[in-house]
Amino acid sequence: MDDLTQLRVHIVDYVATLTMDAPPVNALTRTLNDELTLALDRISEMDEVRAVVLTGAGKVFCAGADLKGRAETIKGPGDLMAHSRRTRECFHAIRECSKPVICAINGAALGSGVAMVASSDILVACNKTMLGLPEVDVGLMGGARHAMRLFEHSRLRRMALTGMRVDGVELYRLGVVEACTEVENLMPFALEIAASIARKSPLATRMGKHTLNVIEDMSLRDGYRYEQDMTVTISRTEDAKEAQLAFREKREPKFRGC
Repeated sequence: MDDLTQLRVHIVDYVATLTMDAPPVNALTRTLNDELTLALDRISEMDEVRAVVLTGAGKVFCAGADLKGRAETIKGPGDLMAHSRRTRECFHAIRECSKPVICAINGAALGSGVAMVASSDILVACNKTMLGLPEVDVGLMGGARHAMRLFEHSRLRRMALTGMRVDGVELYRLGVVEACTEVENLMPFALEIAASIARKSPLATRMGKHTLNVIEDMSLRDGYRYEQDMTVTISRTEDAKEAQLAFREKREPKFRGC
């Protein structure tokens, strides 16, 4: 993906590492927004990618919306609506990417950064991680609905109404993230999770993520029924047959994604 300027993409062993690189603080510029959406849409259809790790360059994951570039983006009628649409589609691109996304939160994730984190599948923090919703201090709103997927009622509202930030240790205590590592161990830990996913049937992980997204807002009865229907579908695939055969033969399965 050589056409990207604020997003670095590195693919090895079926894992794509996406590194946001928009100095100085990886604010969500229009360029970065569009490049993230484009890269994730492409990855959804790339057989050579089975899992994604999303992180930021430098000491900040994403400092939120690009307030400095807002004047250039929003100049006339319709611009604000178009900007809002592009922004929300970026977050949806993370959630709807057909490949599982592991978010390695290398530093502060604020506003839009929190929405990216909440849109990912598996979250890993480090001792430099900080999540916050600072919009109340700049006369804006945004990110709170995504943050509701991570935080309970009181903590979420305290964050949104006061600008309070939550560090990696507290995120782990709350069960928001899988781990809180030293900063130098963050990427190895995230890549280890991604590699574990990449070893599974790519068909199973794609269908698994899709199913989890669909049933998230369903009732227990409807959600489990949908999951059962998807189980029937996946059980008929060649990958499922290979997984069961490999289990009986006590060997590693060889998946073909079909």
